[in-house]
Amino acid sequence: MASLFKKKTVDDVIKEQNRELRGTQRSIARDRAALEKQEKQLELEIKKMAKTGNKEACKMLAKQLVQVRKQKNRTYAVSSKVTSMSTQAKVMGSQVKMAGAMSTTAKTMQTVNKKMDPQKTLQTMQNFQKENMKMEKTEKKVNDTLDEIFEDSGDEEESQGIVNQVLDEIGIEISGKMANAPSAAKGLPSASTSKASTISDEEIERQLRALGVD
Repeated sequence: MASLFKKKTVDDVIKEQNRELRGTQRSIARDRAALEKQEKQLELEIKKMAKTGNKEACKMLAKQLVQVRKQKNRTYAVSSKVTSMSTQAKVMGSQVKMAGAMSTTAKTMQTVNKKMDPQKTLQTMQNFQKENMKMEKTEKKVNDTLDEIFEDSGDEEESQGIVNQVLDEIGIEISGKMANAPSAAKGLPSASTSKASTISDEEIERQLRALGVD
């Protein structure tokens, strides 16, 4: 029962119109087919009367043939008009849908605008910027403090730096454990190469022990 009193939507109306227009097109097509059949019969009758020499009958049949052909041409005109109406109905339906979409979008934008207070939004952005600047200042202070701490207690790093410098000078590389002393790399200055070749293994171990490296 509820479906009987349901309000028709635009789509429902357009579908009903399209069904009616399609039915009209089929009816016109049937009428045209009947007129074409009648047209052929009249043409045969005219030829038959012409063979017998019956001019009056030929004239009468010719007039009927003219009327039939006129009626057939009218069916083409009506069919074209129905097609145009169907196209217009589809265009109107599309326009109605577009209007509905625009209305929904407008309502959504109104709702969003009501929810968004420009002053409150601006205040939020300003607060964020302010707190962000505070955070940057705090981060800078922490970093400065850490730098001072590491600079004050950087003996271990300084020692490691000296060790690395010595190892670079004598051409030794460390990877987890002490590796065997390699020969000087190719392409190094001649002075470094000479220095690496004249220092003995015992001298290298003595220097490493003095620096605290086992």
